[in-house]
Amino acid sequence: MRYDVVVVGGGIVGLSTALNLKQSNPNLRLVVIEKEDRIAPHQTGHNSGVIHSGLYYKPGSLKAKNCIDGYHQLIDFCEKNDVKYELCGKIVVATNEAQLPILKGLYDRGLQNKLGGLEKLTVEQMREIEPHVAGIAGIKVPQTGIINYTKVSEKYLELLKNLGGEVRLGEKVTSISALNGISTVVTTKGSYDTKLVINCAGLYSDKVAQFTEHKKVDVRIIPFRGEYYEVKPEKHYLVKHLIYPVPDPNFPFLGVHFTRMIDGGIEAGPNAVLAFRREGYTKYTVNFPEFFETMAWPGFRKVAAKYWKTGLGEYYRSFSKSAFTRALQALIPEIQEDDLKPGGSGVRAQACDYTGGLLDDFAIIENQQAINVLNAPSPAATSSLAIGKTISEMALKRLN
Repeated sequence: MRYDVVVVGGGIVGLSTALNLKQSNPNLRLVVIEKEDRIAPHQTGHNSGVIHSGLYYKPGSLKAKNCIDGYHQLIDFCEKNDVKYELCGKIVVATNEAQLPILKGLYDRGLQNKLGGLEKLTVEQMREIEPHVAGIAGIKVPQTGIINYTKVSEKYLELLKNLGGEVRLGEKVTSISALNGISTVVTTKGSYDTKLVINCAGLYSDKVAQFTEHKKVDVRIIPFRGEYYEVKPEKHYLVKHLIYPVPDPNFPFLGVHFTRMIDGGIEAGPNAVLAFRREGYTKYTVNFPEFFETMAWPGFRKVAAKYWKTGLGEYYRSFSKSAFTRALQALIPEIQEDDLKPGGSGVRAQACDYTGGLLDDFAIIENQQAINVLNAPSPAATSSLAIGKTISEMALKRLN
């Protein structure tokens, strides 16, 4: 089967990229290949459903630009296509004096990223918004919202199919080879000849990239699992919006927080622990070859040496509900262990380079065969339409 473009990965970024391509050029022969039997099965389908504002990201970075552009595109898309969302807003809370300079830095960064309506909050003002919150200062971020990204992905798929795009489910890519400018993508069910491969394979993006790269790929995907608790319905009154802590500058994740869900309910979490499998959604899911590959990567060993103390604390919270509860009580002291029941989990595909750097920005590399999206962590879902447009423009320039 001959195509202009084969997109590997049926998550929100892969589907958005495919949709952007078909909207730009309806005559393109395009297929999306997903190894699972449904779309958006992993990072997209397991995230917390937050519409991110762009507060945290370095001004001028791909994350900042695509998040802010993608935010507006997403809201517009939802309005036009009747996808349910809510801009409920969030507050970021400092609970001690040491966090105040970091909170100020976040506020300044938000202004640099041109977020409108940011407000510095006193204790009294925070309590007006969230009567049960504890803290000494805060920031109100009105743009933050909630949504179901699987529903968004389903709408992308519907529009893609209406434009003649094809999707193949339940097919795992096993190899990619090239001859005379044509790549052959081999799957567990067949093969596809194409002018261009676009790799949006998420947790396996580095593996797919290795099929297309003639030189060694110098990053590896390190899987970090985030685990959630659900707040029992009788305690939903404790949380009215989204409540986040000031992030720890010594750890590349945001810390446990409270998130309202678009379909009802409140999640508390996530922590961030190393998963023993790339799709390891439980504590006891292990894939020994994948785990040993993670441990053997020099970059990961440097990360472990740097963050081992924080990592141990995250593991402790993973196995101790009381420790997890104490972390949440820093934001809402009234929350008790009995108010929480086990929730879901997700696995974040965190790219780590050979020197131990955890890639903070989106990372896209090109070669003659392919465009490889090697790092698309949060806020990739919020940014999906902007990222998809960026990738599709790269692709169209080459195809033309």
